[in-house]
Amino acid sequence: MSEPISLPRTRGCPFGPPDDYRALTDSSALHPLRFPLGGEGWIVTQHQAAKAVLADSRFSHRSELLASPLPPPFPLPPGSPTSSPPAEPGAFNRMDPPDHTRYRRLVGSWFSARRAEELVPAIEEAAQGLLAGMAAHGAPADLVRLYARPLPARVIFDFLDVPEEIRDPLQDSLDVLMRLRMSIEELIRALTVATELLDELARSKMTADDGGGMLGELARRGGLDVVEVRNIAWALLGGGTDTTANMIGLGTVALLEHPEQLELLRNKPELMNNAVGELLRHLTISQFGASRTATEDLEVAGHPVRAGQTVVVALPAVNRDPRVFPDPDRLDLTRETRGHLAFGYGVHKCIGQYLARVTLRVAYSALFERFGELRLAVPLERLRMRDDMDHYGVHEVPVAW
Repeated sequence: MSEPISLPRTRGCPFGPPDDYRALTDSSALHPLRFPLGGEGWIVTQHQAAKAVLADSRFSHRSELLASPLPPPFPLPPGSPTSSPPAEPGAFNRMDPPDHTRYRRLVGSWFSARRAEELVPAIEEAAQGLLAGMAAHGAPADLVRLYARPLPARVIFDFLDVPEEIRDPLQDSLDVLMRLRMSIEELIRALTVATELLDELARSKMTADDGGGMLGELARRGGLDVVEVRNIAWALLGGGTDTTANMIGLGTVALLEHPEQLELLRNKPELMNNAVGELLRHLTISQFGASRTATEDLEVAGHPVRAGQTVVVALPAVNRDPRVFPDPDRLDLTRETRGHLAFGYGVHKCIGQYLARVTLRVAYSALFERFGELRLAVPLERLRMRDDMDHYGVHEVPVAW
């Protein structure tokens, strides 16, 4: 095996993964990885091995076992712990079965494909309202601020029945926590505000006369306390806003920069579902993939992995594995995209995938129907890419029409 590498970060193309991934994907499924806070593990860059890791119950997703492939957001004083604390009750996205299974079953019925489709009229109404505001603002307008960011936030906030008065401060705090760099003061402030607001939300739903909607029903059916309801809400909000917002913004830029694909979509709107899948594969905004830690000695793609070692599944790389997706760097809205791992795989596959797909479908359709001559208002190279955030995307997208 080669010498351990650091996590690739440098991108030559705004729509592609870091350049070093191509050589890694071509050469081997598994590569030794060096972690910033010490220790070595592995990085997976091929599709088949990625699915094997994500489906294997001998790999743990518990937060206290995972080594981070990224440096901390601020310098740590000597003697600081190098791992995260165990997940609090309710934070099912950072747990293993059976705890993960119990919470996920409680939440899962609310995020079925059928329920997502039932929300389409409400999402369409929200999209049209935001686009009307963008039109009234006039060109140039920032697509992110006026459309891509508020639409998925409104969808999930409405879904959880979050009061209007706490939405902005809650979203602002969650945005801070998505940064890769922040001060300790910013971290403490954001954590404090988000925790207090979500505790208040949980209490109000658990004691509401009208039943408290989804969160109230979860509490009653599962016998959950305030901390559990708060952390479930935190997981759903954190996963349901930033991700979809970045896909709307970056996906729009990708379509504008591939006019032949956008024209194809305009002429064949029935391609929209497949187009969403291809954009998810092509862009894969989860910059740093999914991490798992081996709980026993095992093998991945013929390579030994020791108990306690963390394996990073490089989702942007595996979604461009030419063994699965021919000519993987080409954006092709007619491509067969089943099997992409943008939502992960296995028991931790994104619980909100159906809601995300529906929101993206509505968002792109409504945007390009409303603004037939939409275009970037600045050259592509002037856009500020979100390589400083947990999820990749674009900070601002000035558009005209």
